[in-house]
Amino acid sequence: MISFLRIAFVILTLGSLVPGVAQAQDIDAPKLVLYGIPFDVTISALPDAPTPEGALRVDIAGQVTPVDMIDGSAVVTGLIERGASTSIVLLDHNGAVLSVADLSAIPGWLSLLPALVAIGFALLSRQVIPSLFFGLWVGSALIYGLYASSIWFGLMDVVPVHVLGGLNDSGHLSVLLFTLLIGGMVGIISKNGGTAGIVHSAVRIANTPRKGQVATGGLGLAVFFDDYANTMIVGTTMRPVTDRLRISREKLAYLVDSTAASVATLALVTTWIGFVVSIIAESLSTMDGFEGSGYGVFLNSIPFSFYPILALVFVFVVAFSGRDFGPMLQAERRARLGDPNSDASLVNAGADTARTETENAKPKRAINAVLPILVLVAGTFGGLFVTGRAAVGPGAGLHEIVGEGDPFVAMIWASLLAVLCAAGLSIGQRILSLEETVEAWFDGARAMFLTVIILALAWALADLNGVLGTGPYLTSLLGERVSPAVIPLVAFILSAGTAFATGSSWGVMGIVMPLAVPLVWSTMQVHGLGEQEYHIVYATVAAVIGGAVWGDHCSPISDTTILSSLASGCNHMDHVRTQLPYAGLVGVVAVVALYASSGFALPWWICLLVSTAGLVAFIYLFGRPVDLAPESAREKSGAQAALADRN
Repeated sequence: MISFLRIAFVILTLGSLVPGVAQAQDIDAPKLVLYGIPFDVTISALPDAPTPEGALRVDIAGQVTPVDMIDGSAVVTGLIERGASTSIVLLDHNGAVLSVADLSAIPGWLSLLPALVAIGFALLSRQVIPSLFFGLWVGSALIYGLYASSIWFGLMDVVPVHVLGGLNDSGHLSVLLFTLLIGGMVGIISKNGGTAGIVHSAVRIANTPRKGQVATGGLGLAVFFDDYANTMIVGTTMRPVTDRLRISREKLAYLVDSTAASVATLALVTTWIGFVVSIIAESLSTMDGFEGSGYGVFLNSIPFSFYPILALVFVFVVAFSGRDFGPMLQAERRARLGDPNSDASLVNAGADTARTETENAKPKRAINAVLPILVLVAGTFGGLFVTGRAAVGPGAGLHEIVGEGDPFVAMIWASLLAVLCAAGLSIGQRILSLEETVEAWFDGARAMFLTVIILALAWALADLNGVLGTGPYLTSLLGERVSPAVIPLVAFILSAGTAFATGSSWGVMGIVMPLAVPLVWSTMQVHGLGEQEYHIVYATVAAVIGGAVWGDHCSPISDTTILSSLASGCNHMDHVRTQLPYAGLVGVVAVVALYASSGFALPWWICLLVSTAGLVAFIYLFGRPVDLAPESAREKSGAQAALADRN
């Protein structure tokens, strides 16, 4: 045993005398490079090496590049690995080897594998977390090169290296803290009856089917801070009202589903914003030369969020017009005949649920939800103003100040104040005890745990895409062949298809955003586009978000789609079947508007006005009034016969 240790010591000692081993730290090279894709290395000062101009050279498989040392270091750009070597060699003026750095190189197309595996596995399994994990595993293994052992080493690095590395960032940790705080606030104001108070105050004016639908849509806008809370609160509270007004459960589920995620992506302070801003900021970190913050880009992308905006617009177009088409028209006419629910087995269950909720409800005081929400909104804007003013100095405009503000600090300040406000109101009015308040906060924070997991995996995958050089490879592949104006359209379709298959909008944004946004920026640079064309970047961000929301609305396995069905007491597949034509129509119109704004540089407000006019024209041309008698006696008698059979 002693002899073995001696031999090992001698080997290590001799190895330390090899120049490449002893001085490998003098070459700072990427962990991984792609065949044919330029990369950079940094050469640090060598204590015993000559440093006159041209004295040092870098050799990669016979390709020699001079090194000009300035102040003890040099950056060598434009190096290309063509698959003929596995190391970078630093030479002196006599050709002697000064340092050697090992190099892992793979074909460029393999850099797409992590994202493709994540998307493909998501399509097959319809599970986002395992899909992101397998994408991370593949990317982690590729860093070690194309060896069988890379599979094991890659797996061992997924959590301690890449996931932990993604979390080891103050901005990321701020997002997690904000997410937990605002989730806890939602839990408190739901438990103390504040959100129910908002709803019950608004439904007093709903006394006709048209007013009932408008009130439901309006409440969907009011409960903007969280899509889950929106769905459950509005759906369960409005269900007895819409049943009394003979509005179908399918229509209620559509109104609830179409407003929840849409308003959560547009409002400036929601449980979505921390996630969205962090993913945008992560994407921007790889975009050299782009000026803008994550929150600033998000604010600028809102006008191009055509699908979420038009989805909300169409909700009120349908509600005010009193017209419907497709399966929804049949459901509404059935409801007007006295049967709001297509599934008789859900009628009593829904009534029992509503009755139980009413019996167990706390005092419904809207102020207990309104005041914490106002504190949250005001605190966020106040924090953005304070941090932005410190960043840009006096004399800047409000838009610039808000855009340069630190959203993470602002949202943490605001969410903490909102939690304290909600807790103070609950305890001060003796609605909840201190223990119940803490439990309510914990229940709300615990509901965000899935969000935290997706965030951590998405951050790690975004970092891996940067290490693998996915963006530069896509740029070299598509940069000169694809117009930047087409990328927002492609991003929307890719996000929509993946979200439809997986049922997760957040996971899709975490996968697609770090690919699409750096790609459109690199492509713009290839085509010589600059700051005047920043709207294409904003449109791409909006396209990823809008496509993810569209897929979330249409997917039968989407969590918000399922929750909308449950909260509304509607048969789930009936909800999917009746909502799909509406979301499909709005999606087509949104895609056209998106391409018109990015491809033809039409002002976003013109595209939005024309799109709205198109939706209004469609509902009046192809929709039919619900409250009019069926056009034929045969249709009317058939509907009545079906109702009689069910009863």
